[in-house]
Amino acid sequence: MANESNPCPCDIGDKIEYGGLGQEVQIEHIKAYVVKPTTPSDKAIIVIHDIFGWQLPNTRYMADMLAANGYIAVCPDFFVGKEAWSPAGDWSKFQEWLQDKKPTTINTEVDAVLKFLKEQCGAKRIGTVGFCWGGVATHYIALQYPEVKAGVSVYGIVREREDRYALKSPTLFIFAEVDQVIPLDQVNSLEEKLKEKCTVDYQVKIFPGQTHGFVHRKREDINPADKPYIQEARKDMLNWLSKYC
Repeated sequence: MANESNPCPCDIGDKIEYGGLGQEVQIEHIKAYVVKPTTPSDKAIIVIHDIFGWQLPNTRYMADMLAANGYIAVCPDFFVGKEAWSPAGDWSKFQEWLQDKKPTTINTEVDAVLKFLKEQCGAKRIGTVGFCWGGVATHYIALQYPEVKAGVSVYGIVREREDRYALKSPTLFIFAEVDQVIPLDQVNSLEEKLKEKCTVDYQVKIFPGQTHGFVHRKREDINPADKPYIQEARKDMLNWLSKYC
């Protein structure tokens, strides 16, 4: 929870630089970016990158903000050394690129990171935050790992499967109203099925006028009209984690 000595990310966002406040470490077979709070903590968040990979400054910036709010934040390379998608990539080849980078085949990496956080960082309460590809991965972890206390899935693509709704940990789903990747009817369907089948706390929130990627947009790419929604989404993320993790 934010307090005077540990402010909300919407307050400190303009003060954190994009150089990265953490360090890169090796966790078993994967590399990871780790940033720790200034005071000892037994709470940790696994920050799951989008298709642009674990080195994207936007994602590391979010890890830095979580650490500034009292969490050990770790952003692992869930692509395990394979090349991330490039903004200049040929989208006609995207599905081919994705074949060996499924966000639902990450158990080995999640297990390694959980072990690292528990044994080397002293984490006792662990949550997840994921963006786009990582939003799907966060949703998947919420179905598979009851030991993960909370999840925030940020514009994770909605996939129609019957086993997508029995969440084991409280999950906040953040979506953009004007998302070219995720149609609103899929978001509405997700909420309806969660209401029918989910037994833990969840929330589905759609931010008006926003586009895919808005929550972890770099500050120089934020226009004044969008800024309140971005701040609100980041505050929602932090409040959800504070409530359950």
